[in-house]
Amino acid sequence: MAIDHIRYDILAQDALRGVVRTVLVDAAKNGLPGDHHFFITFDTGAEGVQVSPRMRAQYPADMTIVLQHQFWDLAVAEDGFSVGLSFGGVAEKVAVKFAAIKEFVDPSVPFGIKFEEIGGEAAADGAPETPAAKERGAEPARPPAEHKHARTAPTIAAVPTPANSPSVAGAPDDGPDKPAGGGEVVRLDRFRKK
Repeated sequence: MAIDHIRYDILAQDALRGVVRTVLVDAAKNGLPGDHHFFITFDTGAEGVQVSPRMRAQYPADMTIVLQHQFWDLAVAEDGFSVGLSFGGVAEKVAVKFAAIKEFVDPSVPFGIKFEEIGGEAAADGAPETPAAKERGAEPARPPAEHKHARTAPTIAAVPTPANSPSVAGAPDDGPDKPAGGGEVVRLDRFRKK
């Protein structure tokens, strides 16, 4: 198998996270236009993610927040964003690094980006995984700058379904409209030579 020295997977992932950043910057400056609203699912245990201990205990793996009616102080930086939300009537601030985002959905149009874990990364990097690492389930060694990017691959969904929709946090009690699903998911690795 040929070695991808350019790392198109990393470039595509960074570009799609840039889409999320651009949309959030616009929402922070101008508010949400029309019926647009966002479901953002992120890894609560990822480096740089800040949630209260109460929320981390309730959502130990990942959490979906809704930016629609009840959010404030949306601030977007180069590597992440922070926002104020109400969780069960308790106001809290959440800070999320873009690298921690697993899924971004705007069901009003509908549009979604999903960042999935991919297997067999060692083969894509050209570095074989050691048998001991396979037994432990450990990831193969990578240079530090590359490791954080090589964990996921993006997909774009035509009609997405938010991850963990029953455990959506930050949604108003009456709940926003949720996407119905059923659209075709286009996976970028479908076009990758095997």
